[in-house]
Amino acid sequence: MFFTHDTEVTLTATAALVNTAGGDGELLPDLAALEAFYATYQWTGRPPRTDADLHAVRDLRPRLRRLWEADEDEVVTIVNALLREENALPRLVRHDDWPYHLHATPDDAPLASRMAVEAAMALVDVVRAGELGRLRICAFPDCGNVLVDLSKNRSRRFCEAGCGNRAAVSAYRARKAARRRT
Repeated sequence: MFFTHDTEVTLTATAALVNTAGGDGELLPDLAALEAFYATYQWTGRPPRTDADLHAVRDLRPRLRRLWEADEDEVVTIVNALLREENALPRLVRHDDWPYHLHATPDDAPLASRMAVEAAMALVDVVRAGELGRLRICAFPDCGNVLVDLSKNRSRRFCEAGCGNRAAVSAYRARKAARRRT
């Protein structure tokens, strides 16, 4: 593990959130989808309750995506803005089966606020470690999803939408076609 557990979990959940606005259409079409996303990624605090929660989370995604596209100085600007706008006040907490870790918003804060701050706090660790290179765009042509490379050798190239398998199949077919031609 390169980052702390909560940082890795948040980075993974943030990438998944950004990818819900992907090329396959809107993956958070309604409140039920947001509730399922909330449960899947085990966000803490008040669950989403209204369409306003849904719209706020959708509106957050482009700002979070920018974290994968920006240089270090711009990432720092975005992170600082997210923390400032949400009045983040870090505190150590322990809940469920997690050891002490940081929360920086009240548990009853709106979901989009908690997502923004948790993403910003995780990016603080990434920037401080000089590891922005671990935030990548999927290498599969026309995909555009984001990913977090948490591998030891920094070799992850594809997102979790099956792009690695599609790339392997494409390479296999290309090799097979090349053999037929020779």
